[in-house]
Amino acid sequence: MAAAPLMASAVRLRITLKGSKPAIWREVLVPASMTMQTLHQTIQAAMGWSNSHLFEFDTGDDRLSEPDPEFDEFGVTPARSVKLATLLRRGVRRFTYLYDFGDHWEHLVEVKREIPLLPGEEVPILLAGARRCPPEDVGSLDGFADFLVAMADPKHPEHEETMTWYGGPFDPDDIDERRINERLAVIARRRQRGVVRRRS
Repeated sequence: MAAAPLMASAVRLRITLKGSKPAIWREVLVPASMTMQTLHQTIQAAMGWSNSHLFEFDTGDDRLSEPDPEFDEFGVTPARSVKLATLLRRGVRRFTYLYDFGDHWEHLVEVKREIPLLPGEEVPILLAGARRCPPEDVGSLDGFADFLVAMADPKHPEHEETMTWYGGPFDPDDIDERRINERLAVIARRRQRGVVRRRS
């Protein structure tokens, strides 16, 4: 008798921008089979970043990123060569994700639970979240705080300049769930096509 196929699993992750007050966070459901490169893309989509800068995962034992041949002495492991499931098997339940080495947006990624992945279920998906992430190149958390003050006060001396720089109003409470879902759906469809190709 043939052995029953192993049930694929999904992981509920909570991603929090470290140092943000009130906290800027998202919870997403992702496949355990996802590579860390695709998890990077998922975090970009869920948080609202535009993937314009370098990134790095730090698991405590390893650093995962896109190795730069000009800086390979740093010993970075290619993120596309490691799956989230590998970290889970090693007992990793918390790790950090750094985006934009200049502004230094550091995120805490926590594994909340692992559950069976239903057949045909499209993941990653957004489960919950709060607060819009900072604009790109705003200048770290201190720069973001200044940005929020200027945007919120029409009488602030830098209000018009800041509004022009950003391109319109900024609602810190609106995470733009529609846009997040659209971006995550693209990743999910790409993953589904890849699964079909591997099985064919």
